[in-house]
Amino acid sequence: MSKRNLAILAAVGAATIYGINHTLAKGVMPMYIKPFGFIMLRVVGATILFWAISFLGPREKIDREDWGRLLFCSFCGMAVNMLVFFKGLDLSTPINSSVLVTTTPIIVVVLSAILIREKVSWRKAIGIGIGLVGAVVLILYGQEIRQDAPNIPLGNSLFLVNALFFALYLILVKKLVDKYHPFTLMKWLFLAGIFINAPVALGEFLEVEWTSLPVDVMAKMAFVVIGTTFCAYLFNLFALTQLKASTVSSFIYLQ
Repeated sequence: MSKRNLAILAAVGAATIYGINHTLAKGVMPMYIKPFGFIMLRVVGATILFWAISFLGPREKIDREDWGRLLFCSFCGMAVNMLVFFKGLDLSTPINSSVLVTTTPIIVVVLSAILIREKVSWRKAIGIGIGLVGAVVLILYGQEIRQDAPNIPLGNSLFLVNALFFALYLILVKKLVDKYHPFTLMKWLFLAGIFINAPVALGEFLEVEWTSLPVDVMAKMAFVVIGTTFCAYLFNLFALTQLKASTVSSFIYLQ
């Protein structure tokens, strides 16, 4: 199988995992772990896993001129993107999250045109307009009241912020992907993510009563750490080695 086909399979796998994540993560928060504490668990767990397997890749050093981009990618993809998504999921519903994250490909196309001068066809422009109208309608008229979704409009707005920062991450990390092995990037991106997230997430992480967690809750947490964070991020990064950011982001529609 060609590397391009493997990259497509990786993107499909990541999108499938993300789709499952919407419901599983919602079932854990906030009763057993609060949103920001969950992100701390994700980042710490993924960091341990990526450093554990890093010996399987080449021994590379990050060039000094690339550290700024790497840290900003970590800020976008391993901090803000995750924090606002899980907070939004806590406030809104899995259905809304799965719908609104599909604005990511739209934002990727727009930012790609601005940041790296990719051409936008008239068909893409029409698609962008339709997608944005749908997102605005869902935010403004998503007034359903649910006990497990205390502030749906705010949660929906946070999903859009998530889409923006994930789109930024996909575009900006592409240059690093072309230069470094995925294992090298992931171990440093997530390690940086620990320090970026700690000021806002460590407190909630320390509140978790780990010894009293039910087995099914621990299983869901394990899926989010191993599947949604470790595997999905690695799959997306591998996909970026062969595909454009706009192509990888389009697989989000599978969710």
